[in-house]
This record gives sequence, C-alpha cells and structure tokens, in this order.
Amino acid sequence: MMTFIAALVAVLVTIPVVAIVVTASLLHVPIGHGSIYETVQGFWARTMVRGGGVRVQVHGAEHIQQSAACVYVANHVSWFDVFCLASVLPRWSFVAKAELRKIPIFGRGAAGVGTIFVERTNRRAALQMYEAAAVRIREGASVVVYAEGTRGDEYALRPFKKGPFVLAIQAGVPIIPVVIMGTREVMRRGQWRVTPGEVHIHFLDPIPTAALHYTDRDRLVDTVWTRMAALLASAYGIESDCRNALAADEGSELATPVNVGVVTQ
Repeated sequence: MMTFIAALVAVLVTIPVVAIVVTASLLHVPIGHGSIYETVQGFWARTMVRGGGVRVQVHGAEHIQQSAACVYVANHVSWFDVFCLASVLPRWSFVAKAELRKIPIFGRGAAGVGTIFVERTNRRAALQMYEAAAVRIREGASVVVYAEGTRGDEYALRPFKKGPFVLAIQAGVPIIPVVIMGTREVMRRGQWRVTPGEVHIHFLDPIPTAALHYTDRDRLVDTVWTRMAALLASAYGIESDCRNALAADEGSELATPVNVGVVTQ
C-alpha cells in the first residue's frame, strides 16, 4: 500500500513542480537564494520523503553549510538517499550522470534547475563539466556527491572515485563526509517497493582542502573514506574493507562521474 501511496505522491508532486521549474527557466528566472527553484525543490524533496512514510534524523547538523561552499561526500545505497539529503539541505539542484537526462519528467525538471550532466564515457566532456562545477563552487555553490559511483547493495563502503576529491581540491573548499543509514530498508537497489522507516544522516567534521594539490587526491580519498567507515563501524557495527578506499580508475578520475549529486545554490 505504501508503495502505491509513494508513487502517487511522486506523480502528483513531480509533474507540477517540473512545470513550475521549466516555466521559470524559460522566463530566465535566475537560480539562487530565495528563488522559486529553491522553494519548489525543497517542497518536492520533503513531500517525497513524507509520501514514503520516512522520518529523517539528522546528526551533526552544525556541519551543514548554510552559506559557505563545500563538497559533501556521501555513501549511496538507495534513491531515497537523494530525497532524504535534499529534504534537510537548505538549497539544491542535481549534478548527475548524463543518462538521467533521459528519464521522463524528472530529466526535464532537472535540466530546468541548471543540472550539470556529466558524460561518463567522454573524458573531454566530463572534464569540462567538472571544471564548470568547480567554477560554481568558487562562486558559492555546495555540491553533494556519491563518490562510490553508483548505488550499492550493502552499507559497507566500496571504493571511491577520485573525481569528487579533485573537484574539491580545484575549488579549494572543504569536504564534509556524510553517512546515510536506513535508506536501504526503505527502498533497495533494483526494487520499487517502498517501506516506511527511519533514516539517519550523519554530517561529520569538515576536512579542509585549501592547502592541497592534485597530487594529494589519493590521501584525501583515504582520509574521507576512513572517517566514514569508522562511523559505520562505531555507530552501526558495519565493517568496510580497509583495502578498498580507492577505486582502480587511474587516469580517469574526471571521466567517471558520481551517480547523482546535489548542489546548494
């Protein structure tokens, strides 16, 4: 029954939200603090969460950046990771792999709010998109990335892609590790069934990158991965393989995008 209710809410809310967003973009309404995009996006995310019967508990809320730019790095096991994060962040739009542009309604709305779509198979295009994202971050935007690259089947951390960390170094902004727990029970990867439940989102201490260089990217990946794995182990008893911090993607860290991200304007 809850799956039907969640689907009904998604349809009834997403269609008018997309209509508003597309109309605003056609009228060249600027994206930014206090804009119509911010209002309808926040409403959409919170409604999606409530429609699924999900309660979100936030830990470390003091680390959520209200104005200063940063890069949030989160684990990823469910589509509800996106909805839950978006429901607690002040403002957002998507940074996503290019394939998501093709999703009916969703893709059109995402494009309307200025989503940066990254081509996973085109290194040059991906590099340009990451450079564009770095510019937006330096202008005050904050980005949430799922550095594992795609949704996983378990909470144990998998290897991280290096692109998000290179992005943070290029922009010179801190990384805030984020651990999400409970979304797998709400909606598992590869399934459409939605089960009501409680989701916990942990925002960990910021990790500065201002003094780092491109050559520091592997060390930064290891630091963030280790802190997130430690939280999973201490709070939930979930152990991650410590040998898996870094993905085997040498030379392609800017060619392989994260699965989905969120940007605060």
